[in-house]
Amino acid sequence: MPGRRHESLTFTLVVSVTVVLGALTMLALLALSGAPSMVLVATLLAALPVVPLVACFVWLDRYEPEPVRLLVNALLWGACAATAIAVVVGGIGGMFGPVTDHVSLAVVAPVTEEAGKGLFLFLLLWWRRHEIDGVLDGIVYAGLVGVGFAFTENVLYLSAAYDGTDGVGPGGVAGVTTTFLLRCVVSPFAHPLFTAFTGIGIGIAVASRSRSVTTLAPVGGFLLAVLAHGLWNASTIFGAAGNALVYAVLMVPALLGIAALALWARRSEATILTAALQDAARRGLIPATDIGWVVDLRARRAARRHALATGGPQAEQAVAEYQQALVELGFLHHRLLRGTAPHDWQVRGAEHVERIRAVRPHVAFPGQVVPTA
Repeated sequence: MPGRRHESLTFTLVVSVTVVLGALTMLALLALSGAPSMVLVATLLAALPVVPLVACFVWLDRYEPEPVRLLVNALLWGACAATAIAVVVGGIGGMFGPVTDHVSLAVVAPVTEEAGKGLFLFLLLWWRRHEIDGVLDGIVYAGLVGVGFAFTENVLYLSAAYDGTDGVGPGGVAGVTTTFLLRCVVSPFAHPLFTAFTGIGIGIAVASRSRSVTTLAPVGGFLLAVLAHGLWNASTIFGAAGNALVYAVLMVPALLGIAALALWARRSEATILTAALQDAARRGLIPATDIGWVVDLRARRAARRHALATGGPQAEQAVAEYQQALVELGFLHHRLLRGTAPHDWQVRGAEHVERIRAVRPHVAFPGQVVPTA
């Protein structure tokens, strides 16, 4: 227990401090980038794709919702810490030797930006490994980091496009419109897509029993993220035709492939959760009759609506807490059966079982009577 609290506190402290320092750095950079009114407009425009993208990742995460605090941390890390790391590291690197614009765009930027974004995922792997159960969790965390990063980067690009300091567009409203269409409408998924490769690598590592896979998969995922990012950036060197070609040949197929992988992983979670909870029920850890109210998403919602209608908000909260405890126990039990459980699985399992047994007397599913306080 002390070790777990220490790891959690260390992770929270490192992430919080880095995010705050990154936010201060980016605010200073934004203050120097142009008129405050334009920065505000750029911020509003950059925020438009954020909500639908976040909604997609939250939807993917419904079977075993990750802690809201960690999801918010992922967004803030991308928006503040990762962007600042990329700016600072890229600037320091430029001090040691001249770098052409093309090399900076195709090599330096992909490496520094994917390193800045991926660092959050590696911190999770190091200190909060138990929060990642597989590829889907890796994609969700990586995607949210990418969404945050794209938001701040788009604010900078939109501001520069208005001032005409981006060296590409005509400046003014025309420059902002062109940049908004290219970055926020045509390719808002770019950064989440690149970083998803790192997330997939980390998800594979967590779910694998092979020591070599657990070591090489995250590195391989990071290298693929850098490669995809580099190819996308390099395509702009060859103008609109090169950019469109890479978009059609690389970006869209990669997006569809990762989306298909995420959907497959999401569907497989129902099978995984059912098998793990059935085994837990055979061991007497949970009532077998409750499994259906957890593994089916419609049944989950129906149980909560029933509890709210018959027992009020407290009953609904009890059902939600009970379902979440069963889900967490199920995925932990699955990892135990596979031989990939975290080192403190016994303590965590005991906590889940204790929580389940404490809440169960206050829970009633449809067809039962909700207990009164």
